Amino acid sequence: MIKRDGHTHTEFCPHGSGDAAEAMVQKAIKMRFTEYSITEHAPLPPEIAEHFGGTREGLDTASISIDQVRLYLDLAHQLQAKYADQIKINVGFEVDYFEDYETWTKEFLDEYGPETSDNLLSVHFMPGKDDKLWCVDYTIDDFAEGFANLIAEPQNLFERFTRLELAATQSDLGQYKPTRLGHITLIRKFQDYFKLPRQLDEKNLWLMTELLEEIKKRGYELDLNTAGLYKEYCNEIYPTRRVVQQAKELGIPVIYGSDAHSIREVGHGYHEVEDFIRE
Repeated sequence: MIKRDGHTHTEFCPHGSGDAAEAMVQKAIKMRFTEYSITEHAPLPPEIAEHFGGTREGLDTASISIDQVRLYLDLAHQLQAKYADQIKINVGFEVDYFEDYETWTKEFLDEYGPETSDNLLSVHFMPGKDDKLWCVDYTIDDFAEGFANLIAEPQNLFERFTRLELAATQSDLGQYKPTRLGHITLIRKFQDYFKLPRQLDEKNLWLMTELLEEIKKRGYELDLNTAGLYKEYCNEIYPTRRVVQQAKELGIPVIYGSDAHSIREVGHGYHEVEDFIRE
């Protein structure tokens, strides 16, 4: 059986631990992983800064800079070659989706996509207060300010985020568009703090089904992300178990992702979701 981690980060990540990717790879080998994807956060479109409403640090630490892309790719490819006889390493990016910046994202992927073998497409930002973009996973205070009106109507919050995931799935980002959707219920990171309902209403159940059917139709995959299990106010995988079960029933591949930003996090939660990823 292939034991694969499809979502990890490196020392280049500005909101990570600073732990070396090489040490993380070495831990994966010790844990008997046979495949390991290094998927650092791709740079964001520069114009985002003009339309950002949250705490500036949330934006500044969201991804590597364009100046770091070559350094990151060189490191990842060096590790890929060095450990080729012990583990299959895939190199890629976790790419952010923005509805208004598809052209910029496509151009980035056109330039660097040929050097990658595994990528994720994720949503970390959503329009909120004053029609500005706000991080959905930065801090509680930022979330509370940016999405105050939606928190009061949590099903509307879920709907807004799921529609962004649907737009990401349907977007035309060119031949190097990532074909795996990252943590599609990340909007739930602070669910226990804000006492958000664990269940979707009927409208959102239909919307989630629409999203999954679109993923299925396009032959895409889902990131089965265990990071939420270790977030103080989430305590749940991304996506939820119900969504993962529905995806499996539709025949959508679900790929375990630790979303590790540190040595400690490599392999986190693998056994908790093994029933979903067992071939």
